[in-house]
Amino acid sequence: MLKLRKKIPLFVLLTSLLIACQPTPPSQDNTTGSTPKVTVRTGHSSWVEEHFQTEIVKIGLEKLGYEVETPKEIEYPALYISLANGDLDYSVVYYTPGHTTFFNNAGGQEKLEAVGIITPDGIQGYQIDRKTAQEHNITNLEQLKDPKIAKLFDSDGDGKANLVGCNPGWACELIIEHHLDAYGLRDTVEHDRGQYTALLANSLTRYQEGQSIIFYAYNPHWIGATLKPEEDVIWLEVPFTDLPPKIAENMMEEDTLVDGKNLGFPKTEQRIAANKQFLADNPMAKRWLELVQVPAKDINEESLRIKEGENTPEDIRRHAEEWVENNQDLFNSWLEKARNE
Repeated sequence: MLKLRKKIPLFVLLTSLLIACQPTPPSQDNTTGSTPKVTVRTGHSSWVEEHFQTEIVKIGLEKLGYEVETPKEIEYPALYISLANGDLDYSVVYYTPGHTTFFNNAGGQEKLEAVGIITPDGIQGYQIDRKTAQEHNITNLEQLKDPKIAKLFDSDGDGKANLVGCNPGWACELIIEHHLDAYGLRDTVEHDRGQYTALLANSLTRYQEGQSIIFYAYNPHWIGATLKPEEDVIWLEVPFTDLPPKIAENMMEEDTLVDGKNLGFPKTEQRIAANKQFLADNPMAKRWLELVQVPAKDINEESLRIKEGENTPEDIRRHAEEWVENNQDLFNSWLEKARNE
């Protein structure tokens, strides 16, 4: 028995053909409605506090629908070269003005772009223990030209002060070396260079044993939460502002003044350095990087948690998630602005 075929109206047939011919839309993250998954690559130095900020930025990008690879650990200035070459897409490591030379030498604004200000309130300079400062009336780094003063901070028995510095190649190392010449301290002060966190741990041990210490301090860092300024340590002034031209050209005394003290180092902002092409291709990610901020006091607290043993990648990721939860409304507002880009 023959079955009668039902006629399909012409407009239905044409509509079906039109839909079939349309290109398949890119997949979207169902939770965010964001653009298609894009793999993003990031990195930071061995300064583990940068891992915390990196994870906070990473969480935001993931919420926006990006796939972010496990961050790589690369020391600067090599990290900037990786960004310029497109091996990394962004990093939270751009300390200005200290890293300006690294940024420029890697290709500058032709290949890289500074985005946002992730931590606006960084301070750096020289600190000594408060007890020694008060007993010997030490307020200025220049006083270490006196061999008797310098010997107070001698930890290896050669008669010179052991000034704890930072990693070779870092901007702070270059500034300290410049200061030793500018302030005439070569004969009485030696610059201990190495892994910054390990050097500071040694200084803390000496302090706890009642010995005198002098060290380069950067805030944010756990040292600021452990040895509190004006309670445990004091900031030393310098006799005048004198910085390496490649690091901080045309800087005046006002650029190194903090609360009326000339600390000798420029006040710092921590920005995000990113590959220029990556930003051009991903405006939503760019907007996110422009908005996210983590205050120095929060990084100090995180740094202390890391020092006290919560230092695995899993720990730091958990800390970052806790920070996001504690700042959820602000975090969500940044996400909303980025999605509307």
